[in-house]
Amino acid sequence: MKKSQNTLADAEILRQKAEEQLRKHQSKASSLASENDLRKLAYELQVHQIELEMQYEQLKQAKEKADSDSQKYTELYDFAPSGYITLTKLGEIIELNFYAARLLGKERLRLINRRLSSSISDQTKPIFNNFLDKVFKSEGNESCEVTLWVESINIQTYIYLTGHVIENGEQCRISVVDITERKQAEEALHQSYEFSESLLKSIPYRMDIVDENGTILYQNEQFKKIFGESKIGKKCWILYKDDKKQCSDCPLVKGITLGQTETCESAGVLGNRIFDISHTGILYQGKKAMLEIFQDITERKEFEANLIIAKERAEESDRLKLAFLANMSHEIRTPMNGILGFAELLKEPGLTGETQQEYINIIEKAGARMLNIINDIVDISKIEAGLMNVNIKETDINERIEFVYIFFKPQVEEKGMQLFFKNTLSAKEATIRTDNEKFYSILTNLVKNAIKYSQEGTIEFGYLKKGATLEFYVKDAGIGIPKERQTAIFERFIQADITDKMALHGAGLGLSISKAYVKMLGGKIWVESEVGIGSTFYFTLPYLAEPKDKKAVGAIVLEQEEYFQFEKLKILIVEDDKTSEMLISIMVKKYSKEVLKTGTGNEAIKICRTNPDLDLILMDIQMPEMDGYEATLQIRQFNKDIVIIAQTAYGFSDEREKAIEAGCNDFISKPIKKDELLSLIQKYFKK
Repeated sequence: MKKSQNTLADAEILRQKAEEQLRKHQSKASSLASENDLRKLAYELQVHQIELEMQYEQLKQAKEKADSDSQKYTELYDFAPSGYITLTKLGEIIELNFYAARLLGKERLRLINRRLSSSISDQTKPIFNNFLDKVFKSEGNESCEVTLWVESINIQTYIYLTGHVIENGEQCRISVVDITERKQAEEALHQSYEFSESLLKSIPYRMDIVDENGTILYQNEQFKKIFGESKIGKKCWILYKDDKKQCSDCPLVKGITLGQTETCESAGVLGNRIFDISHTGILYQGKKAMLEIFQDITERKEFEANLIIAKERAEESDRLKLAFLANMSHEIRTPMNGILGFAELLKEPGLTGETQQEYINIIEKAGARMLNIINDIVDISKIEAGLMNVNIKETDINERIEFVYIFFKPQVEEKGMQLFFKNTLSAKEATIRTDNEKFYSILTNLVKNAIKYSQEGTIEFGYLKKGATLEFYVKDAGIGIPKERQTAIFERFIQADITDKMALHGAGLGLSISKAYVKMLGGKIWVESEVGIGSTFYFTLPYLAEPKDKKAVGAIVLEQEEYFQFEKLKILIVEDDKTSEMLISIMVKKYSKEVLKTGTGNEAIKICRTNPDLDLILMDIQMPEMDGYEATLQIRQFNKDIVIIAQTAYGFSDEREKAIEAGCNDFISKPIKKDELLSLIQKYFKK
């Protein structure tokens, strides 16, 4: 987790330095660019500032998630009901949990870097050394029994070790189980082959005795409780059936050796439980027999499985976080390189107007790319918070597909490729009821991905009607997606190659957003792909046909093409950010007779009281001392008629409702576009 803390600290330093550089460039650019250039540059710098703040929040959330997963894994490991020790090839202890430290009779810190063999009795050290050698040579699990001499309490204990290699064969992980009680029971039995029933009943494990043919000669009370009656005389492999899997490893197959004990693990016996079964050769009623002691380890096995899952999740969370941070760093630095670099070049003397315009266009494109990343992050945040609404209305899918084709065709042809589309329904049949914007977002995301990951060949997109469903597709001849990654790519912040060997620019959010949108619209999304051949993405939507309203469409087009015409207004701009205030002032200057400005809600109320002839207030929502909601509520107490338009950088859908409830007439989101603002003003002041 130290790595994630360093990453967050680096991100904070990056944010502070970037803000300082932006302020310097803003100041320097004012003396070199025209009024129009300065306005555009200020807008781009504003967008970058917003994006940095949002990225910083994303980094914090990613760190908190990784820290939480790591904490859960640490707690599971430290307080496990079994011992776990990690060793080097020399048998030196790298780490261990509290249970293992208790068995060894020392504090954990005092055991680190100490050889485990130093705690093992001299008699069983050769067994342990042989076990450790086998662990590092084997690909599977190895096990053994050894004795410990615990100096602090001057006592000998028996432990059962199971180990396997980790870390590319450089370390091994050992599970440690205290089997002292079991060994004491076995040793008591070894001291006398003829033992009493009372002693057998005192052993707290399921236990039986079988002869050389597997016939059950004895069962203790623990077994009788399971079956409800004695099963003496039955064959053990029939009674404890595990599809005979355990029989191949059973020491009974090898023959009985008096005094010798072997242990094997059996699953799926006695109610699908897992047991360590020790087999000891004894004399029973004057004949060779096998004493079997069943130790139930089901809970321990389940815990170990959960521990592995928790560890893998913690590692995956950290891996995803690091990949996301690396990708976001690239996504920020690349467009910022264009913005800051070409802003610096604008200061050079003797630039022609054509060159200046070229530089400004590059800055605009870089800013647009950064804005796309911000929009994706805001959209995925809305989706996960359950704040994304669905706006079902009449949608002409043929028109949308043709628009996507016209928009992306130059970009595809620039790469020497061809773009095709296929509309299979007539104009009358192609009008359906769905969310127009979300449908467009899904389609453009998939086409953009096809262009990004293809270098030659063709890209084709379109749809087919299949009963009550429309099945859309986007087919490319690009790099393809490995089968094991074809599900993961629909998760947020993930591209097909998480190691970034093949991942291209992008936040890794497009497919995640598309998946959420498709689900909202009642469809499903999937991909069929082969590496080196290409990919075809599919998504479905319900076919809810509706006749196309020609008049409504014509009215919309006419309204968009109308010229802005309204009398000059007396306007109050309430905005605490100086850059935003300057931007809005320039936008409305041509259409105003007087512009008043303030950066606080309290001052806005005072100006409204002393200027009853105000026509319009452009009210910022987020301000110090008093926010725009409260200021609007107080203004409405003495002025019911003035038009108030809320303007905010918040990206959540409930902001409009909150603004209307506070008394605003309308709402516009930042970054504010001039045409959108003027259209909104004209709505209330049209001649």
